Amino acid sequence: MTPGGADFTGKAALVTGGAAGIGAAIVHALAANGAKIAVVDLSPAAADVAAALPGGGHCAHVADITVPGEAARAVAAATRALGRLDILVNSAGVVLLERAEAMTDEDWDLTMAVNLRAPFLMARAAFPALRSAGAGRIINLASQAAFVALDRHLAYCTSKAGLLGMTKVLALEWASHGITVNAISPTVVETALGRKAWAGEVGVAMKRKIPVGRFAQPEEIAHAALFLASEGAAMITGANLVVDGGYTIQ
Repeated sequence: MTPGGADFTGKAALVTGGAAGIGAAIVHALAANGAKIAVVDLSPAAADVAAALPGGGHCAHVADITVPGEAARAVAAATRALGRLDILVNSAGVVLLERAEAMTDEDWDLTMAVNLRAPFLMARAAFPALRSAGAGRIINLASQAAFVALDRHLAYCTSKAGLLGMTKVLALEWASHGITVNAISPTVVETALGRKAWAGEVGVAMKRKIPVGRFAQPEEIAHAALFLASEGAAMITGANLVVDGGYTIQ
């Protein structure tokens, strides 16, 4: 078991965006703690990630979950392969930065499709299996951008704010079915894409705004997900766990 982890032996988890970044860190943390994993991603690398996970018995499904029907097919494939589904982590996301007046319709629509519509479609598709599990868990990857304004982040901020709203309503409606629904809102995370986007002076300036003086590591977000997926978090639902080094307390 990894430090700070919980025992997920006998549990099955589906993680979207699981081939890279935060999603990959969550996939590895869950697998290291006994869970069987379905890695769902647009990238064919999902298969390699699943094959390399500890424990064996994992699977991958390559799909664009914004396409009608693909979310349901991904859940069905995962449930067939793993025999059950206990945990859904909506980690797939996109960041398209532009000034509001210059943002295209296409970039706005894609951001909403990936960051907001797809998590809803995945949750709806997973509902029967999670209800059958008796203690289902949904974890949505939101962002500090859900509740603070960030320059050139109009579509991203809006999509993540919507994701927090969706998290609360699903938590309310599905609590009676034994399903908890929570969100995690990180600050900048040092994934490969995060390091590229925040390289140089822009990154130095951003770190100055974070009280702890650094960006988050993918593994730190994964540990937050492990907690929310664990039995120890059974009384927590509709919550937003902020992992931002103090950025939003100012």
